[in-house]
Amino acid sequence: MNGRQMVKVRVPASTANLGAGFDALGLALGLYNDIEVERIASGFIMEVEGEGAERLRALSSQNLVARAVRGTLGTLGVQVDGLRVRMVNRIPLSRGLGSSSAAAIGGVVAAAGLAGVSLAPEALLDLALPLEGHPDNIAPALLGGLTVATVVEDKVRCVRVSLPDEIRAVAIVPEFRLSTAKARQALPATVPRGDAVFNVGRVALFLGALQANRLDLLRDATKDRLHQPYRALLVPGMFEVLAEGERAGALACFLSGAGPTLMALVAGDGHEVGRRMVECWKERGQIAAQALDLEIDRAGVQIEG
Repeated sequence: MNGRQMVKVRVPASTANLGAGFDALGLALGLYNDIEVERIASGFIMEVEGEGAERLRALSSQNLVARAVRGTLGTLGVQVDGLRVRMVNRIPLSRGLGSSSAAAIGGVVAAAGLAGVSLAPEALLDLALPLEGHPDNIAPALLGGLTVATVVEDKVRCVRVSLPDEIRAVAIVPEFRLSTAKARQALPATVPRGDAVFNVGRVALFLGALQANRLDLLRDATKDRLHQPYRALLVPGMFEVLAEGERAGALACFLSGAGPTLMALVAGDGHEVGRRMVECWKERGQIAAQALDLEIDRAGVQIEG
């Protein structure tokens, strides 16, 4: 039997867009799902613990991790008689924290490890792209840190961008969910040229500010006109909560991916920023939420053991 009998991987959550960098920027977060894939004699066994366990168990073999594992093994020409997939999930589902990307990347990397094949990052991203469809999330999940990613002729092209060590993230995670598909439907088919130019300038300023270590520019650099104004209708109180985070001292505040989680970048301890954003959301939008003070993951997906 070629390859390994069992593979364990740990894959981080991620936040996409970072305001102006719509469908291009992504950042890996210190919140992780663990995936274990094992060859067995026959059949398919799915075991899920943690976030969304009942929902994901019901999907069984149609689960994204399972599809990623099977699809990758098929692409690599590896046949197995049976599989056991065990997941321990900590990334909330349908909250804009890259749970789908973690599943896709985790499954692809686990399958490659099970097959005993070493693949370049670009090849792994290309295998994950049809499963998840968002390079801005799968790139940081794989590589860690801050990434810029896009699709060129059906291939993912990405670079990793350096980020100051003192930056942390505070995720304000509400109780309600919001599907990416619904958040996409809220966006217009076209936007005014002025809005497009606005975003191009802001995302360039964001990357330039990081290169020059001008953290004071990040607040303005994450302003957006392409997606957040439209998605705000699906996230009551969003702009009020983001403004409260800025008043509390955050470097920048924005909608995390398609939402509904709101994200703040901070220098050092983010407890006070998180507390005030949670309280504001409860007061202004009547929405209960929790604050997760997270490190930036700088390693990306890891094969353990």
